[in-house]
Amino acid sequence: MGAHNQSDALLVHAYMQGDESAICELIHRHKQKVFGFIYSKVLDKEVAEDIFQDTFIKVIHTLKRRVYNEEGKFLPWVIRIAHNLVIDYFRRNNRMPKFDNREDFNIFSVLSDSTPNVETEIIQGQIEEDLRRLIDELPEDQQEVVMMRIYKDMSFKEISESTGVSINTALGRMRYALINLRKIVEKHNIILTN
Repeated sequence: MGAHNQSDALLVHAYMQGDESAICELIHRHKQKVFGFIYSKVLDKEVAEDIFQDTFIKVIHTLKRRVYNEEGKFLPWVIRIAHNLVIDYFRRNNRMPKFDNREDFNIFSVLSDSTPNVETEIIQGQIEEDLRRLIDELPEDQQEVVMMRIYKDMSFKEISESTGVSINTALGRMRYALINLRKIVEKHNIILTN
């Protein structure tokens, strides 16, 4: 069976067994989608080409170290690496959107994309899943406020009434939750790719 007829999983396995042509097929197969995703974020062909190369260098290093464990989900994994490298690029150039702990803070506002496609939906789903896991690490009272605010879109007045605490306490819990989430993100080295 020719390489172009094999699944991503089989090609990844073949590459990890020493078949160098398998990685060429994987890159060729997904070049358009991965490059298109990167370009849609940076809007600069040269920067997109650099990030595309860095993405596949990272893919190759990970496969060579045999630490790849996304069996059957090769493209979403590559897109996630590209996404992290795009974020690093914006950070290095101080172009990341800034946000603060305002009452109307919404974690998803920094994740929005005006042109959702399959890849961005996969990444959005992954980020939301990661966020849910991070929220689970918060103390219960902070978890409760975050869930009500972000997932139920409740106002702090509604949260205060629902939990039986003052609005200031609800706001304080949200503020501490955001501080703790940032600490948890740093602890797990999430988004940053070193």
